[in-house]
Amino acid sequence: MAIKNFTELMAEAKKAGPKMVAVAAPHEPEILLAAQDAEREGIANCTLVGDRELIRRLAAEHEIDITKMMIIQEPEPKAAARKVMELLRMGHADLAMKGKVETGDFLRAALDREMGLRIGRLFTHIAVFELPGFDRLLFVTDSGVVVAPTLEQKVEIVQNAIMVAQRLGVTEPKVAILAATEMVNPKIPTTMDAANLAKMADRGQIQGGLVDGPLALDNAISPESVAIKGIKSPVAGYADILVAPDVEAGNMLAKAMTYFAKGKMAGVVVGGKSPLIVASRSDPHETKLVSMGLGVILAS
Repeated sequence: MAIKNFTELMAEAKKAGPKMVAVAAPHEPEILLAAQDAEREGIANCTLVGDRELIRRLAAEHEIDITKMMIIQEPEPKAAARKVMELLRMGHADLAMKGKVETGDFLRAALDREMGLRIGRLFTHIAVFELPGFDRLLFVTDSGVVVAPTLEQKVEIVQNAIMVAQRLGVTEPKVAILAATEMVNPKIPTTMDAANLAKMADRGQIQGGLVDGPLALDNAISPESVAIKGIKSPVAGYADILVAPDVEAGNMLAKAMTYFAKGKMAGVVVGGKSPLIVASRSDPHETKLVSMGLGVILAS
């Protein structure tokens, strides 16, 4: 049965946990709170890699219990990111989480071939949203890793998103390839890519989901809009996965869902040996906690 909200997601994470989570540079209260709550709920056992004195001071100031957590001294954030990847490589952690370290530095450490985390797939970011008024979770990709994806990369972006949706119980995810219009227009390259992706799915080059495009955002999620425009599609109006044309559109869509639509988000990077949790530094600890839950399910 498909997971429809974050309460159900966290319940599933408890069944899958606890997993070992290595956190790079947890030098902020919100991420320490998330680590504390994850341990209390039986989702994760956390190893903190960072400035030991700063971590302990923050925990004491904000009354956060980190007494059961191992702390590995590595005060420099870039080095802390490399250390958590080494823990993954050696099997001392099941997944890695970004703390107060730049996303680029965190991902560069994961992509370093010496770390052994590459498995021949493209690393892509998937944001999962619980939105008011929706009876299902919505998946948005790629909103954080692949800047200007080629058609070949979009195939992998779609395939990774289908895999994540299936792990959350969506048996055959409906995938909408977004563009500015639902009409194929040679003057708008993203509509051509969308049409190609839809046809590739028809031919079995993308598997596990129903893929259609191009679709404008309203056509993807609004049955009313679909009816008015007379669009014939197995995806239109009921999409589970929204595939943005590039990282800028994906990032703005994700931020709009959070700040305008008051959505709750969890984020994860997949495509490697282990899931990577890359919640924004500005996210509250609830977002980081649910992201950990998502990562734990995917690591199981």
